[in-house]
Amino acid sequence: MAESLLDKLEHLVVRFEEVGTLIADPSIISDMDRFVKLNKEYSELEKIVTVQQEYKKTLESIREAKAILEHEADSELRQLANEDLAINSTKLPELEESIKLLLIPSDPEDAKNVVMEIRAGTGGDEAAIFAGDLYKMYSKYCESKGWKTELSGYTEGPSGGFKEIIFTVKGDYVYGILKYESGVHRVQRVPATETQGRVHTSAATVA
Repeated sequence: MAESLLDKLEHLVVRFEEVGTLIADPSIISDMDRFVKLNKEYSELEKIVTVQQEYKKTLESIREAKAILEHEADSELRQLANEDLAINSTKLPELEESIKLLLIPSDPEDAKNVVMEIRAGTGGDEAAIFAGDLYKMYSKYCESKGWKTELSGYTEGPSGGFKEIIFTVKGDYVYGILKYESGVHRVQRVPATETQGRVHTSAATVA
């Protein structure tokens, strides 16, 4: 798996270096259309190359730890090697998954901004509270990504939250990440409005 994945990435590393040279060329800089396209390509390749370098470092750390465990008798060194091996063995599949996702051809639509609509579904007042919780969650997530949110309109629920809330999200690769959030979201919990301690199922739609 590791070697085949690195082989797939090698031509992208070469292309990354080529593009890096091109965008520093004065003749390219003077051709604005080409310069913008190459800059975009460089930015996309940089993400892959950064993960590829981390992946190679992780593989090397695993090899070194295994070599110490095979040849070293010192207990302290062996303990450190075991710790390194455990950490990097956990990290490896996560990096492999990141690389696979980055290798998927991007949809031109992915770079666009989005208008998100959250509507309370089944569940009465609790569904509106849940819709409000979803809005707070998305707002915090957008803030963590450095995206801007602009509220377009909303209808409050009788016990808090929202029957409906519409907002715009602006930033890098917004649609590419948030498009998978579309659909019905459900929660099972004891609502704040419940006096008998019963668990309710509520739903809200995201579009």
